[in-house]
Amino acid sequence: MPPPHVVVVGGGLAGLAASVALAGHGIGVSLLEKNPRLGGRATSYRLPSGEYIDNCQHVTLRCCTNLEDFFRRAGVADKIRYYDQLLFSDSKGSRGRIKSSWLPAPFHLVPSFAAFPLLTLQDKYSIARAMLRIVRSGGSPKIPDGTSMLDWLHQEKQTPAAIDHFWRVVLVSALNEHLDRTEARYGVLVFWKAFLSNSAGFGVGVPAVPLADLYASCAERIEKQGGQVRTRCSVGSVCWSDGKGIGVRLEGGGEVCGDYVVLAVPSDRLLKLIPAEIGRTETFGNLSQLSVSPITGVHMWFNRAVMEEPFLTSIDHTIQWIFNRSKQYVQIVISASHALSHRSQQEIVDICRHELNDLLPAAREASLLRAVVIRETAATFSPAPGCDRWRPSQQTPVPNLFLAGDWTSTGWPATMESAVRSGYQAAEGILSREGSPLSLIRPELPPSGVARWFARK
Repeated sequence: MPPPHVVVVGGGLAGLAASVALAGHGIGVSLLEKNPRLGGRATSYRLPSGEYIDNCQHVTLRCCTNLEDFFRRAGVADKIRYYDQLLFSDSKGSRGRIKSSWLPAPFHLVPSFAAFPLLTLQDKYSIARAMLRIVRSGGSPKIPDGTSMLDWLHQEKQTPAAIDHFWRVVLVSALNEHLDRTEARYGVLVFWKAFLSNSAGFGVGVPAVPLADLYASCAERIEKQGGQVRTRCSVGSVCWSDGKGIGVRLEGGGEVCGDYVVLAVPSDRLLKLIPAEIGRTETFGNLSQLSVSPITGVHMWFNRAVMEEPFLTSIDHTIQWIFNRSKQYVQIVISASHALSHRSQQEIVDICRHELNDLLPAAREASLLRAVVIRETAATFSPAPGCDRWRPSQQTPVPNLFLAGDWTSTGWPATMESAVRSGYQAAEGILSREGSPLSLIRPELPPSGVARWFARK
């Protein structure tokens, strides 16, 4: 009997994770992606000059164990460069570093935090109190449902500067949403897993190659196992028979049949692929309650070197992160960029050019040769207070229809880790139905050092 065949719609991280995992366990896979390149919202664009640029620089953390596992499965783990410190700057040109030390978790960042020059002693004291609350609860302080991160910080009596120059700086970048629109539980999760519970979780990973190159090897892995990957292949709808999905109908004509269908697409597009009566069921009917949040990427090329550091984080600018692509070429990331939605591309370039003079002294004497602005208006779902009740499971009431995407129920917010987890969970569901139950989800980094004692409590 031939192995079952799975049609995966969407070649972003969720679809890639499901496809690579299934192909690796002997399941036939057809991966269909409407864009020219794999990667979904984390991919590269081809400029008229012929060069490729990433739509937005994406980073990972060592606490993202499933994303790291996916890179290993895809054969690109060696293309992620890890760093053990973060460099921050303010509008006055002052700089500070947060880096790990020899101390056990959760104290490994204490020495650099104590010496951090961009916060006052009062700010640090208030932050330390809130961190202690997180640690003493083992990462799970009691927070009423529907509480925003900003509300929680006010309850914890954080100073305005601590909120704006510390909590906001970390969490808006990590969760792609403003603090008043973010579920408090997700904000706490970020600090517990990345900063407090395990000293290894703090490592920051930056791809050393264009994002499209990172995912190209996924196609090779799938095809080597007998599957197929089709780009520029847009799906119009799921084909149905006797209450099951039996494949998909392509917009250009033709069908791709399968024993299972995995829809690894954004939630709003999902509703366009399934019949209206299915879309009105409880699983799908609440997806419209999920809102989205934008990310803006700005690429700038100068006539001389303007940056030596691998990356820099700003605490009080529109610019949030600057990544050094080639000393003369920098990439700027602005998460939750709602305020830029009505700005022209030239206005955005002007804002960034002006702020770079504060952040990169060498930029003051350099000439800007060209700039490219890339807007992702629906980059991620918004981790709004109470949003978990709208996030569906990867398994649906339709026996052979599965979902994948960072917006599904994974226990994580809108991150690359969440996308990979969703793909693995969809693959687990299919393998289980085929009588081969298997755990693909990798365990999280365990609490270590003193943090382990608090987690046990």
